[in-house]
Amino acid sequence: MVDFELTDEQKAICKTVHEFALNEMRPVALECDKEGKLPEDLVKKAAAMGLTALAVPEEYDGGGMDQLTSAMATEELFWGCAGIATSLGANNLAITPILIAGNEEQKKKYLPRLCDPENPKFAAFGLTEPGAGSDAASISTTVTEEGDYYVLNGQKCFITNGGIADFYTIFATFDKSKKYGGIAGFIVERSYEGVSIGKKEDKMGIRASNTTEVILDNVKVPKENYMVPMGQGFYVVMQTLDLTRAGVAAASIGVARAAFEEALKYAKERVQFGKPIMAQQAISFMLADMAMKIEAGRRLYQYAGWKASKGLPCSLESSYAKAFCSDVCVEVTINAVQVHGGYGYMKEYLVEKLMRDAKIMQIYEGTSQIQRLVIAGNLMGVTDAYPWN
Repeated sequence: MVDFELTDEQKAICKTVHEFALNEMRPVALECDKEGKLPEDLVKKAAAMGLTALAVPEEYDGGGMDQLTSAMATEELFWGCAGIATSLGANNLAITPILIAGNEEQKKKYLPRLCDPENPKFAAFGLTEPGAGSDAASISTTVTEEGDYYVLNGQKCFITNGGIADFYTIFATFDKSKKYGGIAGFIVERSYEGVSIGKKEDKMGIRASNTTEVILDNVKVPKENYMVPMGQGFYVVMQTLDLTRAGVAAASIGVARAAFEEALKYAKERVQFGKPIMAQQAISFMLADMAMKIEAGRRLYQYAGWKASKGLPCSLESSYAKAFCSDVCVEVTINAVQVHGGYGYMKEYLVEKLMRDAKIMQIYEGTSQIQRLVIAGNLMGVTDAYPWN
C-alpha cells in the first residue's frame, strides 16, 4: 500500500523551516539579490536550527535529516530565497562524498564545522572545470604522490561557496588517459598553501550565493585527507549526485511555488475590463496549469527522496525529478511574470527575481539534457512499462 502521509516530525520540520524562510529570508531576499551578498547573521540563525547542514548526522552535530525530509526542507528554503538557500544547500553537496566514502576520522574532523551556531563554516564541492562540465570524466586537475602528501594542480570553476568555503571536496585525476579510472577525491582546506580564489562570478540569478573559481597551485594535501581512492572517484561523484538531485528538484518546486503564489495573489487583485484578471479564462487556466505541475513535481521529488532515504537505487527517479521539476520551475516563473504583465518585468516585484533564479535549476548538478541522457540510458534495458514488476 502506498502511503502519502507525512510523519508528524516531518510536518513540524517543514513548518519550522517555512517560518524561518518567511521571517528571515523573504524580508532580505531582494536586497541580497541586488547586492550579491550572504547575510552573516542569517547564516548563524540557520546554523542554530541545523539548516546549514541538513544531511549531517546528529552524531556530528548536524540536522540528521534523511534525504526525503531534507528535500522537503529545501523546498521551503528555496521558497524563501534561492540565492541564500543555494549556499546553504551547497554544504550538503560538498559533504555527501565524505558521508559516502570518508572514514570516521574525516567525518569527525570536518562535518561538525558546518554546524557551529557561533561560527558556522561553509564547504564546497570541487568538480567542474573550464573544460569539464557535463563530461565529468574529462577533468584535468592532476594529483601526484610526493612522500607524505598528494600534490594537486588545476583550476575549478563555477564553484558554489568557492570564495567562502572552509574546506573543499576536490576531485582530481592521477592519470587523465584513464578517464573514469583515474579520478580520486580529496578533502582540501582553504588554508593550505597554494589554494587561491579566482574570479567571482557575476550571475543572472541566485545572486546572494557565492560562486567563484578555485585555483590549486602545487597544493600539498596530507595523506589522511585522501578521501576516495583512484578508480572510485567518478562513481562516488555519481552516487553523490543521485542522492542530492532530489534536493535540486525540491528547490525547483520551492521557487516555482513562490512564483505561483505571487501570480495567484496578483491575479485576484488586478482588475481589468471590470473584473479581476483571475476571472479571465486565459489567466485562470495558466494558474491551473502551474498548480498542477507543481504538485506533480513535488510527488516526483518526494518519491526520489524516499527511495534515497531507504537506501534503494534512485538514479532514474532522481533524474526524472530533477529534469521535470527544473523545467516546471522555468515555465512557472516565466508565466508568473506574464500574469503580472509589465509590472512583472520590474525589479521591485518578486517574480522578476524568481524568473532569473529559475534558470540555474536546469543547469547545475547535471543539466536537463544530462538527466535525459541518464533516463534514456536506463530505458535501453527496458522491454515494457508494466509498473508492478
